[in-house]
Amino acid sequence: MRKFGLIGYPLGHSFSKKYFSEKFVREGIQGCQFELYPIESISEFPQLLDSESSLEGLSVTIPYKEQVIPYLDALEPACAQIGAVNCIRVQDGIKTGFNTDYLGFKHSLQSWLGTEIPNALVLGTGGASKAVQQALRDLEVPYRIVSRTQQEGQLTYADLKEQPEWLASHPLIINTSPVGTYPNVEELPDLPLEQFHSAHRVYDLVYNPPITRLMQECIARGGTAKNGQDMLELQAEAAWSIWNRPS
Repeated sequence: MRKFGLIGYPLGHSFSKKYFSEKFVREGIQGCQFELYPIESISEFPQLLDSESSLEGLSVTIPYKEQVIPYLDALEPACAQIGAVNCIRVQDGIKTGFNTDYLGFKHSLQSWLGTEIPNALVLGTGGASKAVQQALRDLEVPYRIVSRTQQEGQLTYADLKEQPEWLASHPLIINTSPVGTYPNVEELPDLPLEQFHSAHRVYDLVYNPPITRLMQECIARGGTAKNGQDMLELQAEAAWSIWNRPS
Protein backbone atom coordinates (compact mmCIF):
# COMPACT_ATOMS: atom_id res chain seq x y z
CA MET A 1 0.00 0.00 0.00
CA ARG A 2 1.40 3.38 -1.03
CA LYS A 3 0.75 5.91 1.70
CA PHE A 4 0.45 9.71 1.58
CA GLY A 5 -0.82 12.22 4.08
CA LEU A 6 -1.12 15.70 5.54
CA ILE A 7 0.61 17.20 8.59
CA GLY A 8 -0.60 20.29 10.41
CA TYR A 9 -2.57 21.27 13.50
CA PRO A 10 -5.50 21.34 13.76
CA LEU A 11 -6.74 19.54 10.66
CA GLY A 12 -10.50 19.91 10.98
CA HIS A 13 -10.54 22.25 7.96
CA SER A 14 -8.59 19.91 5.69
CA PHE A 15 -9.41 19.60 1.99
CA SER A 16 -6.66 17.13 1.13
CA LYS A 17 -7.99 13.81 2.44
CA LYS A 18 -11.34 14.21 0.68
CA TYR A 19 -9.69 15.37 -2.53
CA PHE A 20 -7.17 12.55 -2.78
CA SER A 21 -9.58 9.83 -1.62
CA GLU A 22 -12.04 10.90 -4.34
CA LYS A 23 -9.21 11.15 -6.89
CA PHE A 24 -8.10 7.57 -6.19
CA VAL A 25 -11.66 6.30 -6.78
CA ARG A 26 -12.40 8.55 -9.77
CA GLU A 27 -9.20 7.68 -11.61
CA GLY A 28 -9.08 4.03 -10.60
CA ILE A 29 -5.79 4.45 -8.72
CA GLN A 30 -5.27 1.24 -6.75
CA GLY A 31 -3.21 0.57 -3.63
CA CYS A 32 -3.01 4.17 -2.39
CA GLN A 33 -4.33 5.88 0.73
CA PHE A 34 -4.19 9.40 2.12
CA GLU A 35 -4.33 10.00 5.88
CA LEU A 36 -4.37 12.97 8.24
CA TYR A 37 -1.58 13.41 10.79
CA PRO A 38 -2.53 16.20 13.24
CA ILE A 39 0.75 16.56 15.11
CA GLU A 40 0.67 19.11 17.93
CA SER A 41 4.35 20.04 17.54
CA ILE A 42 6.73 19.85 14.61
CA SER A 43 9.13 18.01 16.95
CA GLU A 44 6.83 14.99 16.47
CA PHE A 45 7.68 14.88 12.74
CA PRO A 46 10.66 12.44 12.94
CA GLN A 47 8.62 10.09 15.14
CA LEU A 48 5.80 10.16 12.59
CA LEU A 49 8.16 9.15 9.79
CA ASP A 50 9.59 6.35 11.93
CA SER A 51 6.13 4.97 12.75
CA GLU A 52 4.83 5.37 9.16
CA SER A 53 7.77 3.98 7.23
CA SER A 54 5.71 3.46 4.04
CA LEU A 55 4.97 7.19 3.61
CA GLU A 56 6.01 8.41 0.17
CA GLY A 57 4.65 11.94 0.29
CA LEU A 58 3.20 14.53 2.64
CA SER A 59 1.31 17.75 2.25
CA VAL A 60 2.08 20.40 4.87
CA THR A 61 -0.35 22.98 6.20
CA ILE A 62 -0.60 25.58 8.99
CA PRO A 63 1.43 26.02 11.16
CA TYR A 64 4.34 23.94 9.84
CA LYS A 65 5.14 25.26 6.35
CA GLU A 66 8.23 27.04 7.67
CA GLN A 67 8.89 25.02 10.83
CA VAL A 68 9.34 21.75 8.91
CA ILE A 69 12.30 22.98 6.83
CA PRO A 70 15.08 22.08 9.34
CA TYR A 71 13.80 18.48 9.35
CA LEU A 72 14.25 18.05 5.59
CA ASP A 73 17.29 16.82 3.68
CA ALA A 74 16.85 19.00 0.59
CA LEU A 75 14.73 21.79 -0.90
CA GLU A 76 13.95 22.31 -4.58
CA PRO A 77 15.37 25.69 -5.71
CA ALA A 78 12.09 27.63 -5.92
CA CYS A 79 11.07 26.32 -2.51
CA ALA A 80 14.37 27.44 -0.99
CA GLN A 81 13.78 30.92 -2.41
CA ILE A 82 10.24 31.10 -1.03
CA GLY A 83 11.25 29.86 2.42
CA ALA A 84 8.17 27.69 2.96
CA VAL A 85 7.26 24.06 2.20
CA ASN A 86 3.82 22.57 1.61
CA CYS A 87 4.83 19.32 -0.10
CA ILE A 88 7.39 16.69 0.91
CA ARG A 89 8.59 13.74 -1.16
CA VAL A 90 10.13 10.84 0.75
CA GLN A 91 12.26 8.70 -1.54
CA ASP A 92 15.01 6.30 -0.47
CA GLY A 93 14.98 7.91 2.95
CA ILE A 94 15.60 11.39 1.52
CA LYS A 95 13.04 14.04 2.46
CA THR A 96 12.79 16.81 -0.15
CA GLY A 97 10.64 19.92 0.26
CA PHE A 98 8.63 21.59 -2.52
CA ASN A 99 6.16 24.46 -2.72
CA THR A 100 3.06 23.71 -4.78
CA ASP A 101 1.11 26.57 -3.16
CA TYR A 102 3.21 28.83 -5.35
CA LEU A 103 2.41 26.89 -8.52
CA GLY A 104 -1.30 26.62 -7.74
CA PHE A 105 -1.72 30.28 -6.86
CA LYS A 106 0.27 31.51 -9.84
CA HIS A 107 -1.81 29.59 -12.39
CA SER A 108 -5.07 30.41 -10.64
CA LEU A 109 -4.34 34.14 -10.47
CA GLN A 110 -3.22 34.26 -14.10
CA SER A 111 -6.47 32.65 -15.16
CA TRP A 112 -8.54 35.10 -13.07
CA LEU A 113 -6.76 38.32 -14.01
CA GLY A 114 -6.05 37.62 -17.66
CA THR A 115 -3.81 40.42 -18.97
CA GLU A 116 -4.69 42.77 -16.10
CA ILE A 117 -1.87 43.63 -13.66
CA PRO A 118 -3.35 45.53 -10.70
CA ASN A 119 -1.40 46.61 -7.63
CA ALA A 120 -1.97 44.16 -4.78
CA LEU A 121 -2.15 44.12 -0.99
CA VAL A 122 -1.13 40.79 0.53
CA LEU A 123 -2.73 40.15 3.91
CA GLY A 124 -0.57 37.96 6.14
CA THR A 125 3.10 37.04 6.48
CA GLY A 126 3.15 33.24 6.91
CA GLY A 127 4.11 30.40 4.62
CA ALA A 128 1.20 30.87 2.21
CA SER A 129 2.03 34.57 1.98
CA LYS A 130 5.61 33.77 0.97
CA ALA A 131 4.38 31.52 -1.85
CA VAL A 132 1.94 34.19 -3.02
CA GLN A 133 4.68 36.84 -3.01
CA GLN A 134 6.92 34.69 -5.22
CA ALA A 135 4.07 34.17 -7.68
CA LEU A 136 3.36 37.92 -7.76
CA ARG A 137 7.03 38.65 -8.45
CA ASP A 138 7.01 36.13 -11.30
CA LEU A 139 3.87 37.74 -12.75
CA GLU A 140 5.31 41.25 -12.22
CA VAL A 141 2.35 42.28 -10.06
CA PRO A 142 3.39 45.14 -7.73
CA TYR A 143 2.40 44.43 -4.12
CA ARG A 144 2.69 45.50 -0.51
CA ILE A 145 2.44 43.22 2.52
CA VAL A 146 -0.05 44.00 5.30
CA SER A 147 0.71 42.72 8.80
CA ARG A 148 -0.95 43.06 12.19
CA THR A 149 2.32 44.34 13.65
CA GLN A 150 4.68 47.06 12.46
CA GLN A 151 7.58 45.63 10.46
CA GLU A 152 10.06 47.31 8.15
CA GLY A 153 8.79 47.56 4.59
CA GLN A 154 5.28 46.42 5.50
CA LEU A 155 1.96 48.14 6.09
CA THR A 156 -0.30 47.62 9.07
CA TYR A 157 -4.08 47.50 9.11
CA ALA A 158 -3.95 50.84 10.95
CA ASP A 159 -2.03 52.31 7.99
CA LEU A 160 -4.84 51.28 5.63
CA LYS A 161 -7.43 52.98 7.83
CA GLU A 162 -5.41 56.16 8.27
CA GLN A 163 -4.28 56.45 4.65
CA PRO A 164 -7.17 55.67 2.24
CA GLU A 165 -4.84 56.00 -0.76
CA TRP A 166 -3.45 52.51 -0.10
CA LEU A 167 -6.72 50.74 -0.83
CA ALA A 168 -7.54 53.20 -3.61
CA SER A 169 -4.27 52.45 -5.41
CA HIS A 170 -4.17 48.70 -4.67
CA PRO A 171 -7.45 47.20 -5.92
CA LEU A 172 -6.36 43.54 -5.61
CA ILE A 173 -6.65 42.21 -2.03
CA ILE A 174 -5.14 38.77 -1.39
CA ASN A 175 -5.92 37.18 1.96
CA THR A 176 -3.28 34.57 2.83
CA SER A 177 -4.25 34.41 6.51
CA PRO A 178 -6.66 31.81 7.98
CA VAL A 179 -9.01 34.59 9.17
CA GLY A 180 -12.59 33.69 8.22
CA THR A 181 -11.98 29.94 7.99
CA TYR A 182 -14.66 27.58 9.35
CA PRO A 183 -15.81 27.54 12.13
CA ASN A 184 -14.92 31.23 12.62
CA VAL A 185 -16.87 32.27 9.56
CA GLU A 186 -17.87 35.73 10.84
CA GLU A 187 -14.27 36.84 11.26
CA LEU A 188 -12.59 38.99 8.65
CA PRO A 189 -9.34 40.96 8.36
CA ASP A 190 -9.41 44.39 10.00
CA LEU A 191 -9.81 46.37 6.78
CA PRO A 192 -11.63 49.69 6.20
CA LEU A 193 -14.44 47.97 4.30
CA GLU A 194 -16.19 51.25 3.54
CA GLN A 195 -13.35 51.98 1.10
CA PHE A 196 -14.20 48.99 -1.11
CA HIS A 197 -15.76 49.82 -4.46
CA SER A 198 -16.48 48.25 -7.85
CA ALA A 199 -12.83 48.18 -8.95
CA HIS A 200 -11.73 46.01 -6.03
CA ARG A 201 -11.00 42.29 -6.32
CA VAL A 202 -10.62 39.96 -3.36
CA TYR A 203 -8.74 36.67 -3.73
CA ASP A 204 -9.27 34.81 -0.44
CA LEU A 205 -7.12 31.70 -0.09
CA VAL A 206 -9.70 30.41 2.40
CA TYR A 207 -11.99 27.81 0.77
CA ASN A 208 -14.23 26.80 3.68
CA PRO A 209 -16.71 28.50 3.65
CA PRO A 210 -16.83 28.88 -0.16
CA ILE A 211 -17.82 32.55 0.21
CA THR A 212 -16.04 34.16 3.15
CA ARG A 213 -17.19 37.22 5.00
CA LEU A 214 -14.39 39.22 3.32
CA MET A 215 -15.59 38.10 -0.10
CA GLN A 216 -19.18 39.01 0.81
CA GLU A 217 -18.16 42.51 1.87
CA CYS A 218 -16.33 43.12 -1.41
CA ILE A 219 -19.17 41.79 -3.56
CA ALA A 220 -21.73 43.84 -1.63
CA ARG A 221 -19.85 46.99 -2.66
CA GLY A 222 -19.77 46.07 -6.34
CA GLY A 223 -16.40 44.34 -6.43
CA THR A 224 -15.51 40.79 -7.46
CA ALA A 225 -14.11 37.94 -5.38
CA LYS A 226 -12.94 34.36 -5.54
CA ASN A 227 -11.85 31.73 -3.05
CA GLY A 228 -8.86 29.38 -2.99
CA GLN A 229 -10.59 26.21 -4.20
CA ASP A 230 -9.01 26.04 -7.64
CA MET A 231 -5.61 26.96 -6.19
CA LEU A 232 -5.94 24.00 -3.83
CA GLU A 233 -6.85 21.64 -6.66
CA LEU A 234 -3.95 22.87 -8.78
CA GLN A 235 -1.44 22.51 -5.94
CA ALA A 236 -2.78 19.06 -5.04
CA GLU A 237 -2.28 17.86 -8.62
CA ALA A 238 1.22 19.34 -8.62
CA ALA A 239 1.96 17.44 -5.39
CA TRP A 240 0.70 14.18 -6.89
CA SER A 241 2.97 14.71 -9.89
CA ILE A 242 5.95 15.31 -7.58
CA TRP A 243 5.23 12.19 -5.51
CA ASN A 244 5.11 10.11 -8.69
CA ARG A 245 8.12 11.67 -10.38
CA PRO A 246 10.91 9.19 -11.21
CA SER A 247 13.97 9.55 -9.00
